[in-house]
Amino acid sequence: MSSTLLDRTRIVRRRRRTKALKHGGAITALTAWTIFALAPIVWIVMMSLKKPEDIVAYPPTLAFVPILDNYAQVLSGSAFMTPFVNSLIVTAGSLLLTLAIGLPTAYALARFRFKGRENIAFGILSMRFAPELLIILPLYLIFQQTGLYDSYLGLILAYQLVTLPMLVWMLRSFIEDLPPELEEAVAVDGGNRWTAFRHVLFRLIAPGLGASLMLSFIWAWNSYTLPLVLAGKNTQVITTGIQQYISYQSIDWGPMAAATVISLIPGIIFALFSLRWIVGGLTAGTVKG
Repeated sequence: MSSTLLDRTRIVRRRRRTKALKHGGAITALTAWTIFALAPIVWIVMMSLKKPEDIVAYPPTLAFVPILDNYAQVLSGSAFMTPFVNSLIVTAGSLLLTLAIGLPTAYALARFRFKGRENIAFGILSMRFAPELLIILPLYLIFQQTGLYDSYLGLILAYQLVTLPMLVWMLRSFIEDLPPELEEAVAVDGGNRWTAFRHVLFRLIAPGLGASLMLSFIWAWNSYTLPLVLAGKNTQVITTGIQQYISYQSIDWGPMAAATVISLIPGIIFALFSLRWIVGGLTAGTVKG
């Protein structure tokens, strides 16, 4: 009897030891990946707080007196602030237009059955498949002839190639997962499709909408090829504006790092807002009891 208990004790200890090793290995792997992912951002933040001689010092100096001169130079001039404001305008306009077009499009593709539905859906998705370098020259020629070159409207329309396919396909899958009986129940109570969508479906697809808008914001904010060719002096955005700190003779590492850090702030704020929206949508249908 005692030998049986001893064997069971050994088995339990072995299992606990194995579980502890797996848990420790997972923590170690996640810690290493976190350090690997965050190291460039930490390095840029440190560069933005260094003096020019500390930035180019070799070996790199980890102990230094932080300064805010780089941020003061960036925020006090128009070399960065003008592209920054342009990026806010273009990205916000792109998301609003994407939402206005993509939301009803996704609903129609998910709920209505009509000829050519899948062809239309694939056509929208193929906009994301096409390399930007392949379509940028035709777009440039069209924009030159229509007066859309170097305009906010032109960039907002061009950004739909990046933001619209993601939102349509993500929301379509979310809506298709919802039972049509929800809308039928609203219709029985005297409501219409708009009433059902606004009061029922919209709350249920809020997590998908928040996630798709967050990804669309990231892609629009970080877009480089489209504004590089289609934006001019008046509508230069942040991704191309940071290049102003690179000259033929030198690179202003400090101001460029400070500009990079500041350009990360809108994305972080939008991500936090989207996460709150996602969590709110996930908890909208919960029942207290």
